[in-house]
Amino acid sequence: MKPALICLLLFLAACNSAPKQEALSGDYPIQPVNFTKVHFNDEFWAPRLQKHEEVTLAYTLDQCDSTKRILNFEIAAGRKTGKFNTVYPFDDSDVYKIVEGASYALQVKANPALDARLDSLIDLFGDAAEDDGYLYTNRTIDPVNTHPWAGHERWELCYDNSHELYNMGHFYEAAVAHYLATGKRSMLDLAIKNADLICNDFGPGKIERIPGHQVIEMGLAKLYRITGDPKYLKEAQFFLDLRGGDPKDQYRQNDIKVVDQRKAVGHAVRAGYMYSGMADVAALTGNQAYITAIDSIWEDVVRGKIYVTGGIGATGNNEGFAEPYALPNYSAYCETCASIANVFWNHRLFLLHGHAKYIDVLERTLYNALLSGLSLSGDRFFYPNVLEARRNRERSPWFSCACCPSNMARFLPSIPGYQYAVRNNELYVNLYIGGHAEIDLGDNTVQLDQSTRYPFDGRVNIAVTPARTGKFTLKLRIPGWAQNEAIASPLYWFDQAAAAPVTVSVNGKTVSYKVVDGYAVISRKWKEGDNVKVDMPMPVRRVFANEHVKSDLGRQAFQRGPLIYCFEGQDQPRPETIHYLVDKDAPAGTAFEKDLLNGVQTITVQGRFLEETESGPVETPATMKAIPYYAWANRGKDYMSVWVPYDKDYATALPAPSIASRSKVSASEGVRGNVEVVADRINPAGDESPYIHWWPKFGTREWLQYDFQEAARVSSVQVYWFDDSPNGGCRIPASWKLLYRKNGRWQEVPNPSGYSATKDAFDRVTFDPVTTDGLRLEMQLQEGVSAGVYEWVVE
Repeated sequence: MKPALICLLLFLAACNSAPKQEALSGDYPIQPVNFTKVHFNDEFWAPRLQKHEEVTLAYTLDQCDSTKRILNFEIAAGRKTGKFNTVYPFDDSDVYKIVEGASYALQVKANPALDARLDSLIDLFGDAAEDDGYLYTNRTIDPVNTHPWAGHERWELCYDNSHELYNMGHFYEAAVAHYLATGKRSMLDLAIKNADLICNDFGPGKIERIPGHQVIEMGLAKLYRITGDPKYLKEAQFFLDLRGGDPKDQYRQNDIKVVDQRKAVGHAVRAGYMYSGMADVAALTGNQAYITAIDSIWEDVVRGKIYVTGGIGATGNNEGFAEPYALPNYSAYCETCASIANVFWNHRLFLLHGHAKYIDVLERTLYNALLSGLSLSGDRFFYPNVLEARRNRERSPWFSCACCPSNMARFLPSIPGYQYAVRNNELYVNLYIGGHAEIDLGDNTVQLDQSTRYPFDGRVNIAVTPARTGKFTLKLRIPGWAQNEAIASPLYWFDQAAAAPVTVSVNGKTVSYKVVDGYAVISRKWKEGDNVKVDMPMPVRRVFANEHVKSDLGRQAFQRGPLIYCFEGQDQPRPETIHYLVDKDAPAGTAFEKDLLNGVQTITVQGRFLEETESGPVETPATMKAIPYYAWANRGKDYMSVWVPYDKDYATALPAPSIASRSKVSASEGVRGNVEVVADRINPAGDESPYIHWWPKFGTREWLQYDFQEAARVSSVQVYWFDDSPNGGCRIPASWKLLYRKNGRWQEVPNPSGYSATKDAFDRVTFDPVTTDGLRLEMQLQEGVSAGVYEWVVE
């Protein structure tokens, strides 16, 4: 098999010593360059990949150990005794994904200790597998008392949340990665045995149930490539074509046949993996109906369902897509795994069509929504990636559902594989990152050496060194942002044209070029010593959203190059970033600050801080600083805003101080969110309003408390409950009451007017005036659901 085809197996997972395979008759018309042939040496990505190797891989594997994910395998293997130890039956998959990432890392740099650790884990997987290849620790440990999501029998609930097939999809991807990295068949043979079992059990006239979470389709396509056995490809297509059996199941993209789908719906990670699997099968079989479907779905996404950061999946209720233009900022979901899936999908679309617009989306996602998912330290993670925060967000060391940390562990070392691609004698330069590449192009070999400070600087130098002088075409991507296009749709746009066009020179002479499908096309006879320079001016750009995006009306975001910027509280004169206004024509400057957040290009702009005081409204001039979005939340919890108002009608002034806002706020154990938001004096207004909640505590008695700065006379309160019915898990409480503190003891306020509990409205209770230094709100949660609070006003 040609090296270019080998790399596709794992988005560039092959290496020079990879086992040889027979060529396949059909595949992507464009082939990515093997990522082991691409080595970064820049100041942006190279240190991140080093951090991944030194910190993230070891950290995530250690977390799998300390959270007893690996112990589950040891018990299933009979090496130890005990019960299933973790929360979810799909926790096995986290270990597989990290093995995949570690395998990628082994292909880049030898690491005997890591190699031995993987051998040990793979031996464990083999011992944990049942005789026929079935591997699912939850069932093997205790077949009688399985997790409720697992079902009593194999595959019984695979269409729902057992994730037996999902686990194996990640296992297959890891197995192929490990085989290509090391030449060892240990994990690959386990994968083949399991896949043979699934092919035997599932199919027409056999078990006909969809995978509840897509990914096995991509894994089976990789097994087909590595083995050449067509049954794996047929099985992938079987699972795809089986979807469409439940008109109510948009969540799993199971409401209509995949070939008839034209809109992105449901769970965003499931969707992105499915669209990627459809692309793989389409490339290998020539299935044009799949391509028509995913092309239409892509248009649906870029026209109204993607954030300016490149994140997808707006809502937490379904961890997925909402209606077009429903892109809230404070409650944005933008799961890290969904960003990775979005990169997978857009890369495959590029390989099918060769248009730069797909790499533009990939780049937007990669540098913003995706990179935000991992801390600069390499050991803290975001699950959702919001576009506005009010001291209520920080990265976590781990999650009970740890799909995002393990996904970051597997994805990062594969990034070099997205930089270049080839088709016949055409060489695509997709990403501008400093480093060295050796690329097979027809019967020639071409070395490319990039030097650049991208994404902070748009000047790129490329030394072109062919093994022998010859004619070929260099296709340099001219990013949409450098052509006055924020995105390939009317969803976002820039305020004005760039100050200067992109220039390209060869051997010091500026050349004219045609832009074809987003690429500057340069065809010539290349020789050793040739040099190409690309100069992409990087002015500060203001981004505006389509008027149908209600959350962004009257607001602007800032972009420079591929980077979206945000305003974080500690960089401003006052931390509450939601109360600033920046005029549309306010001048903006930029500077590189090497000692800030590992070195970032910042933007400064003049704004005004708006607040209400006892003597009236006040606007205070302020110099504001913006940092790249990916870098926020590396200095503790804080306010953060991507979109800032320019229109006063959409600006929010900081309300005048009140008894509540001056109080210390506390709550019963298990509360989620920043409790101070209940006293922020901002009336709730849909998805952009902050709240606290006690989910997943159901039917319990909870409390919320104000400790006043000093005793005050009060006679009424208003409460606005958080209720996300019908799809969410919070409802108005079954009952509630108000207590005040007297002589250090809590007692109910005298003569309350009544405790109504209403959705989407303030509930007000009056009582005989009391002088107190504190109030407590006690609530009894309904059975089976939780509760929350938007706002609590004291009068």
